[in-house]
Amino acid sequence: MATGSWLIPLRTFGLGVLGAGVTYALGFPAPFLTGPAIVVTLAGLAGLRTAALPQRARNAVFVILGLTIGQGVTPEVFGAMRTWPVTLAALAASLFAIIFVTRAALVRFWSMDRTTAFLSSSPGHLSYVLGLTEGVKADLKTVSIVQSIRVLALTLIVPVALTLTGQIPEKAAAGPPETAPVALIAMILVAGISGYLLQRLKLPAAYLIGGMLVSVVAHVTGLVAGVMSFWLAAAAFVALGGLIGSRFSGVTWPELRRAFSAGIMVTVLGVILAGVFALIAHWITGMDLMVILIAFAPGGLETMAAMAVILGIDPTFVATHHVARLLMLTAIVPVFLLSGRRH
Repeated sequence: MATGSWLIPLRTFGLGVLGAGVTYALGFPAPFLTGPAIVVTLAGLAGLRTAALPQRARNAVFVILGLTIGQGVTPEVFGAMRTWPVTLAALAASLFAIIFVTRAALVRFWSMDRTTAFLSSSPGHLSYVLGLTEGVKADLKTVSIVQSIRVLALTLIVPVALTLTGQIPEKAAAGPPETAPVALIAMILVAGISGYLLQRLKLPAAYLIGGMLVSVVAHVTGLVAGVMSFWLAAAAFVALGGLIGSRFSGVTWPELRRAFSAGIMVTVLGVILAGVFALIAHWITGMDLMVILIAFAPGGLETMAAMAVILGIDPTFVATHHVARLLMLTAIVPVFLLSGRRH
């Protein structure tokens, strides 16, 4: 590949690193994802040409993201899921309600095509949803804006609320140890091969899904312990943030206003519908409503898990339901995309 073809993607990645550094220093939520997305977005809107990394580098990024997402699925999570059938069933029902209601609203009032509306309405992990938009017929700029607004809104509201109540913890709890280098390299290689094979089968976001599958199997079976290398995960999230922001290169202000209003609608409707099903689960089980509301929030796993600790709520219950939401969407979204291709 010519050297010149790397200049714009590298400049974009550099802007992402700058954004990550600033937002990290300011204590911004999810700084390695939101910081790059904000800075690269602003650069694109200001007229600076930005671009995502070349395809092979992007595939490597999606492998790392997939491995990082999948590491949250452990034997303990599966064991805990069996003890909360009512709340998990209510969570599943809330996902379908959020997707179908918000998708219908996006198609009806924002004139989106069904695939773009579906990906925009999905209350799932931002990196997973955006990864799945690769290779499908959808308006990636719109999906990026709507999903970014959803995640930003949910991750910003909770810390602000906690700040106002004076309940911010002095320091975060120590995280689990990182995966041993040899095991990590082995997983990356196997995930890369899996992604290549899935790509040959025409599966959307093959490298992301390949990484997730390898990580889930490795952690559930106990073959691998620990979490992704901090620096590798950070670099992957910065690259994804740059990918999100690069979608805004050439976006007009009317396009931005339209997608922004859609993002606000998706966020508000998602929170309302999640609240309705949380109330239903509360009435059936008698569990604390605040516990279920935090567990059902459509996004922001890290923030909600931290809030659970602050409020003295079982963090396993909250984390399990957020991981369960991701697992449910892992199955729902690709099936919808593949079935949509046949019509």
